[in-house]
Amino acid sequence: MTQRAGLAAYIAVTAAYWAFMLTDGALRMLVLLHFHTLGFSPIQLAYLFVLYEIAGVITNLSAGWIAARFGLASTLYAGLGLQVAALLALALLDPAWSVTASVIFVMCIQGVSGVAKDLAKMSSKSAVKLLAPSEDNGLFRWVALLTGSKNAVKGLGFLLGALLLGLAGFVPAVLGMAVVLGIIGIAALLRMPPGLPQGRKDAKFQEVFSKNSNINWLSLARMFLFGARDVWFVVGIPIYFYAVLSDGTTDGNRTAFFLIGTFMALWVILYGAVQASAPRLLRAKDRSANDLAASARTWVGTLFFAPAILATAAALVGAPTPALTTLIIAGLLLFGGLFALNSALHSYLILAFTSAERVTMDVGFYYMANAAGRLIGTLMSGLSYQIGGLPLCLACAAAMIALSWLSIGKLSRTDASGGSI
Repeated sequence: MTQRAGLAAYIAVTAAYWAFMLTDGALRMLVLLHFHTLGFSPIQLAYLFVLYEIAGVITNLSAGWIAARFGLASTLYAGLGLQVAALLALALLDPAWSVTASVIFVMCIQGVSGVAKDLAKMSSKSAVKLLAPSEDNGLFRWVALLTGSKNAVKGLGFLLGALLLGLAGFVPAVLGMAVVLGIIGIAALLRMPPGLPQGRKDAKFQEVFSKNSNINWLSLARMFLFGARDVWFVVGIPIYFYAVLSDGTTDGNRTAFFLIGTFMALWVILYGAVQASAPRLLRAKDRSANDLAASARTWVGTLFFAPAILATAAALVGAPTPALTTLIIAGLLLFGGLFALNSALHSYLILAFTSAERVTMDVGFYYMANAAGRLIGTLMSGLSYQIGGLPLCLACAAAMIALSWLSIGKLSRTDASGGSI
């Protein structure tokens, strides 16, 4: 493929992925805030996202093989189509249903959305390995740009979801997003340039499991890293802020929705901006892959202190105060910047460790671990907040970062083919 054709394919894949992640972020905020106002407990809110994360584990394990067998474009289109179907189905939710029926229904719809997201993610990330230029550490630059811009768009989705809920209501919001995403999906199908792998009929499912220890240790480190984020991000911090900001009135709820959505959006946008800038911040152009791998342990060690200090402060202060809330906001923004550098390094290393022949398999396995971390974090977010409030959420985050530090320290100096990285 020529460099121009590769760039065109990269732009098309990225645009489709942006559209998907905008609706994904909006949908998460819509579901969380809508069901919180209906009286769902933190644990019940966590249940709503459990099947989403379980579906991610299963999907990522099989998506690499599906893409190797049927082609990368097919899994990208399947992800977009399933997300449209999930949004349309969610509009059928009846407020008259019991809590149990509502939870089961939304869990199932979220499960479909989880499958959709990870099909789209695996396709987009794998495409970068095949399309990125080899000179000037182009792989790190392209994967950081894709991942960073995606997270910025998802952050806008959080804000969009909160605004749509407050201004239009739940059903009009999900229907509107389904229509827009459907139009973008059709445009991607019609305008996608050729060049993505078409798949091979002899691809075997057992090839998904890597024999490369670097990929396995990196996947374990990724699991703990994303568990450490979601243990406070999914349920803990939105509910904490809602308790601080809402006065229980309709106007008060709308204001709380807007402020919570704004914070979540800003956090993810900051995370995405730092992630996109990671090659420059880490001076990747002048460093070897082996040097970048070694720096990953330093950065995750630095990240540990943010939740550890915040957990200690929250536990000592007790009830929320303006000073504590300000400290938590500042500390979590710092967490976001450091987390972004760690995530960008991981996203680069998985592509550096794998080969072009195994890219969809190894990326699928790696994001299976990512989804497992989100699943653990989601479950622990509702449970830890209900047991010990925000301090326990943050303490669990610090513990999981310590486990990620231990895992990343096991990386060796060999790539997927056994050579020096």
